[in-house]
Amino acid sequence: MQEVMKVDVSIIKANSEHTEDISRICANGWKQTVKDFLSEEYQKETVAFWYNHKRVEADILAGAYTHVALVDGKVVGTIGGVINEAKESLIYVFYVDEKYRCKGIGGKLLDVFTENHLKLGATIQLVSVHEGNDLGIPFYESKGFQIKEQNTKYTKKGERVSTFRYWRNIPIKIKSK
Repeated sequence: MQEVMKVDVSIIKANSEHTEDISRICANGWKQTVKDFLSEEYQKETVAFWYNHKRVEADILAGAYTHVALVDGKVVGTIGGVINEAKESLIYVFYVDEKYRCKGIGGKLLDVFTENHLKLGATIQLVSVHEGNDLGIPFYESKGFQIKEQNTKYTKKGERVSTFRYWRNIPIKIKSK
């Protein structure tokens, strides 16, 4: 069994100075989750729409990207989402740079995000994960998320996009302090 090396990580609020790093981490992470399922053309279109610097900066300023993880001052991960009117904590985006995965960073990002939403009255947490996402699915399941439903849609070119909607009750015990 490979030993997981922990790193010294800080979780801070995302700001516009993080735009370029968030764009890069999210674009790379999203493409890795769909590379075996969606065409390169669709991947390029989606990345250009969601992870361009102008869009990411606007989403940071609007509060959609809430936190970043820093190692030695470098952005290595991000998480974001909102609380809806039903007091559900919705995770919209959550990626860790591949060089820093499996070091406890994702857990710390999720814990800070969840703590903030608990303070705002959230009672459950929801996230959508692409079918076949061999990184995200085991991570979320290890954090107590369960499948609520599966959703399937098709791109303009007829490519099948299937996601699982996961949920968990909160409050939960936060481990990574």
